[in-house]
Amino acid sequence: MRVLLQTTTALFVMALLGGCVRHPVDAKGPASPPGASPVLPSPGLQAAGGASIADITARALPSVVNIASSTQARNVGVDSSPNPGRSERGLGSGVIVAPGIVLTNNHVIAGATEIGVTTYDRREFSARVVGTDPKSDLAVLRLEGDSSGLRPISMGDSSRLRLGDVVLAIGNPFGVGQTVTMGIVSAKGRADVGIVDYEDFIQTDAAINPGNSGGALIDMEGNLVGINTAILSRSGGYMGIGFAIPTNMAKPIMESLLTQGRVIRGWLGVGMQDLDPELVKAMNLGTLNGALVSDVDLRGPAYRAGLRRGDVIVRVDGRAIESTGVLRNVIGAAGAKRGVKIEVLRDGKPLTLTADLEEVPGEREAAQAAAASRPPAPPGGVGGVTLDGLTTAMRQRFNIPAEVQYGVVLTQVEPNSSAARAGLRAGDVILEVNRQRVEGLTGLRELLTKASGKVLMLVWRQGGSFYVMVTR
Repeated sequence: MRVLLQTTTALFVMALLGGCVRHPVDAKGPASPPGASPVLPSPGLQAAGGASIADITARALPSVVNIASSTQARNVGVDSSPNPGRSERGLGSGVIVAPGIVLTNNHVIAGATEIGVTTYDRREFSARVVGTDPKSDLAVLRLEGDSSGLRPISMGDSSRLRLGDVVLAIGNPFGVGQTVTMGIVSAKGRADVGIVDYEDFIQTDAAINPGNSGGALIDMEGNLVGINTAILSRSGGYMGIGFAIPTNMAKPIMESLLTQGRVIRGWLGVGMQDLDPELVKAMNLGTLNGALVSDVDLRGPAYRAGLRRGDVIVRVDGRAIESTGVLRNVIGAAGAKRGVKIEVLRDGKPLTLTADLEEVPGEREAAQAAAASRPPAPPGGVGGVTLDGLTTAMRQRFNIPAEVQYGVVLTQVEPNSSAARAGLRAGDVILEVNRQRVEGLTGLRELLTKASGKVLMLVWRQGGSFYVMVTR
């Protein structure tokens, strides 16, 4: 059977979820029945400082969130014209890394028209995308509304991990709620897995399943050391091989997305290929480690530094280069406008060169195009609805009596929109937003512009009124 590499987002049709974001499972568990002897806590495995697995878990759990993203599927009719399809709901995980900031996988929120975040204490937030980096499968979200009281996780140093170290994976597998699994670090520096362009994965046997994507991999001090990303599986479920993006790779990418809105990677300007025994023998190289330079861009930093076709790059700034994947990651992570020391073998002899890296050609334009294609938030409004004033025509059309003296009328509500999921429908009249009276379309727009995240609306319908929370 062919081995399938699968990312770990759980994708469901909206109808199966009922349009709701799942809540985390109560960490307290079921209460003891009356008259039963109290259950004493297990000491668990001991970590540094005498802390148990349970202590470490309790420290990290409040920083891990569940993410529900809605995307609009597109169907193509027999005339090949695109038609709106059904809405789909993706479930994943994320980690609070700073006040109001969540780090997750790009594939968890890719193409999302709406993003909802549920925290450990069951608060629900709307989130907007700060920036994405598909080449490493990372994304940064900002929570809308008051996120005070949420606890950012402690960032760890993933370079300190050793093979055999115990790690915990925290996430929301299959949408059942927050779950903790334990394993060890099986391997480090997996750079040729073939998931994304830039890879430096931690491999672990901690159980990771669909829905764990974007969740936390923590060490035995409760520090974040990785973002759970993918599994290697024949069945689509856990088979003992999971991959996480190490924090030492994720952190600079996250910081670049927060400050620059994109990731600026280094570019050397070489074509490269992995070595095999036949190449080593034919070229009299004497080593299988390194990246063979197969081409050199005459306009790039490598050519100006003196690199030539046939050179074998064995180290960059002291980091051993075992493969082209490692070289790609090291050069990319170094960034643009930075000099790096490159150690090569040329005709079997060692040679050290210095190259001044540049930004990857076309990267800026690609980032701008990706940002432009991201579904925009509705400006000062609620997505998926058509509105009109309380005109005579609207009153007659929806039988709105004279005693409804102010507000705006919902004339159309798109299926699976946030308004539809809140229970709104055509003919409803929005009377208030966040306890403030709505004075026509301009007034509604002004009130919504001031609001963020979910808003409280007072709605009139068929002779009565009710309150409802609507996600903008």
